[in-house]
Amino acid sequence: MVGGVTAAAAVAAAVVFGLPALRTGTTADTSHTAAGSVADSLGSSIVGDTGHAVNKLPRADAAKSSQLGKSSSARSKAAAKATAATTPAKATKAPAKASAAKTPSKATATTTRRTAKAQKAATAVYLNPLRKISGLMVERIDMGADFGGSGPVYAIGDGVITNATADSPGWPGGGWITYQLTDGPAKGLVVYLAEDVTPTVQVGQHVTPNTVIANMYNGSAGIETGWAMADSSSAESQLPEAGGISGNGPFPTAVGKNFAELLNALGVPLSPFNGSAATYGVVPSNYPSSYSDLKA
Repeated sequence: MVGGVTAAAAVAAAVVFGLPALRTGTTADTSHTAAGSVADSLGSSIVGDTGHAVNKLPRADAAKSSQLGKSSSARSKAAAKATAATTPAKATKAPAKASAAKTPSKATATTTRRTAKAQKAATAVYLNPLRKISGLMVERIDMGADFGGSGPVYAIGDGVITNATADSPGWPGGGWITYQLTDGPAKGLVVYLAEDVTPTVQVGQHVTPNTVIANMYNGSAGIETGWAMADSSSAESQLPEAGGISGNGPFPTAVGKNFAELLNALGVPLSPFNGSAATYGVVPSNYPSSYSDLKA
């Protein structure tokens, strides 16, 4: 048994295995198991006792172990390089996929914005004609819509001037300007601007939403604007097709309310006096019934 190894036996073992012989008078390390002692003497690395085994390795074995360690290290480095070589490719693909996933979203958002912008541009054929009036006062709706204040009045949209006078006998203040719209949902219809206004345009002149057609002044009547007859002679509400309602009422007229709703779609407040009241007369079939598409 290993626990009772004699000096002679130790010498014999040394001869057989080429190990340094124990000196006479020494005994084997009895603190290890038989397997552990033999393994240690053979230069193995035993799990849990590797330090002890290495300390007993002959120099030749140590060199071999060192060489093996280098080979193992080289293999480990090669494996690490191989892993590193494949990892960037995977890392590169991941962002590409992420980018591909994001791209349609960005493209869709861009398309949506462009579409919205195009739609807004298409409906911006008309602009608020009273946007520069100082002290704008919203008054009643009669044959058209009445307002107080002062400043420049613009055309609602593209059109051609059909009347431009400051001394019309039929309207307080004498102003009477009309123009026929040549674009937008009310294309072909005629707009009038009357009473306390001085025209700044001439008959036959082409105008746009940025053209000042008259200057409004603080007079006793204010201004009235609405739909005019096709021949530009007076307000549309006076024709039988619209109910035949003149300056004596009853108000609000249906065509007056219709024009006020157009202005409201462009940003002008609706009359707080009779803007929600029942109307009189009718709106002819060739007039738009709604201006909701013009609202921002």
